[in-house]
Amino acid sequence: MGVDYYSILKVDKNANDDELKKAYRKLAMKWHPDKNPNNKIEAEAKFKQISEAYEVLSDPQKKAIYDQYGEEGLKGQVPPPDAAGGPNGPTFFQTGGGPNVFQFNPRNANDIFAEFFGSSSPFGGMGGGTRSGFRFSNSMFGDDDNMMFSSFGDSQPMSSGPRKAPPIERTLPCSLEELYKGTSKKMKISREIADASGKTMPVEEILTIDIKPGWKKGTKITFQEKGNEQPNVIASDLVFIIDEKPHSAYTREGNDLVVTKKISLAEALTGYTVQLTTLDGRKLSVPIVNNVIHPGYEEVVLGEGMPISKDPRRRGNLRIKFDIKFPTRLTAEQKSGIKKLLSS
Repeated sequence: MGVDYYSILKVDKNANDDELKKAYRKLAMKWHPDKNPNNKIEAEAKFKQISEAYEVLSDPQKKAIYDQYGEEGLKGQVPPPDAAGGPNGPTFFQTGGGPNVFQFNPRNANDIFAEFFGSSSPFGGMGGGTRSGFRFSNSMFGDDDNMMFSSFGDSQPMSSGPRKAPPIERTLPCSLEELYKGTSKKMKISREIADASGKTMPVEEILTIDIKPGWKKGTKITFQEKGNEQPNVIASDLVFIIDEKPHSAYTREGNDLVVTKKISLAEALTGYTVQLTTLDGRKLSVPIVNNVIHPGYEEVVLGEGMPISKDPRRRGNLRIKFDIKFPTRLTAEQKSGIKKLLSS
């Protein structure tokens, strides 16, 4: 496998995000060159290894490639020359699978340290380290449930440092069934990456977007720095924004599902059983026999709505509305019969 990133970080293969961050924090603080002024060459080498190990193991895509193919899989596969993206950002392709075309160029160790701690040298006068120009982000390590804040306070970028390109946003249409059950979508992107000399080359990557049950329209999924790389510019973040496709039967209101059934006046007065197919394919019968269905009547079925994303075991409600078709005209006999029935 070549370099053993797990041994470098002193973690096992099942380490979670918190364990990886804890291991990186401890080792990076220990081996930062500014903290080892009398042993700088060895410290720089170890610091680079620690940063590279954390970069790979904390990224699900890079970790998966490393676990399957080792360091060679990360660094040895050169993409075809026709995989370039456009000048303003990566090119996107929906994909149903297939092997990744991947090229891994380790990021600068000081940049990773700066993102983690908010400064490339939090050790004061110990080594006189330089600022990285990093713009600190609260959600650097994922969504709001997995935030990491700097132990040394928020760092403001130096004006002379590299600026970060604005995020690239793309809409990700999802059916109501996909948002109900959850799904995984793959998006192939083609973009430009730069090597240490600043020379750019095209690469293709396949991004996996995990849609959680109950996610709503407007939910954002961010892939850090997946835009085109340019000299003195930090690559754009790619942001996918969930959109909801119209459904033939259901509409969504918050966590509730709403369906409207057309029924006759006779059914409204004498009882009606609603037959539905749920978004996960179940057959649902809702008898309404004890109530007269009047205009504006709504039958509520508890727990048959959308999953609540923060706790998918809970669901909103199903609300059944009715469109009652009244007859356009009645015969004298029908009118007489209705009067007799309603007056008794």
